[in-house]
Amino acid sequence: MRPGTLLISKPFLGDPNFERSVILLCRDEPEDGSFGLVLNRLTNLVLDDVLDLPPQAGSAGSLPIYVGGPVEPNTLHYLHRRPDLPGANDLGQDVYWGGDFELLLGLIGSGAVQPDEVRLFAGYSGWSKGQLAGEMQGESWIRHPASAGKVFTLASDAFWRDILREKGGRFKVLANYPVDPRLN
Repeated sequence: MRPGTLLISKPFLGDPNFERSVILLCRDEPEDGSFGLVLNRLTNLVLDDVLDLPPQAGSAGSLPIYVGGPVEPNTLHYLHRRPDLPGANDLGQDVYWGGDFELLLGLIGSGAVQPDEVRLFAGYSGWSKGQLAGEMQGESWIRHPASAGKVFTLASDAFWRDILREKGGRFKVLANYPVDPRLN
């Protein structure tokens, strides 16, 4: 799969780490495995809670942190809209992953980058070689290709439901699937 693809969990996935989650695939390499970030799991933390920031970071300290996934929760990852940030990986649709973090902080502090153009994530979602392909065959995920731009356009609390509705057809029906069908 190509970077920039959204992976939408099916409502009956059964894994609490990924229940009703939407993951942006950042890397998918046959020999190394896959790497992605859960887009719709907001924490109660902001950047100031986890890092001592330099003064030039300005308002960056108030950026919210999302749970990127269950792997290495003490690591920080980020998405942004700056194509000129050294070391950034292009995911398509004006969305970039990683790059020079100190420079990004300075750009936020100077107002050159707006806070709503950056998303921060603690941890990530990872799959070993062949694991994601197996999960796709097992129909754990719904693929939504070339959709990286949705990162900055949909509200995190309704992301899963909104993206399924947008796909339409049979996926629109899944958007209304109850969390616990026994209570329906």
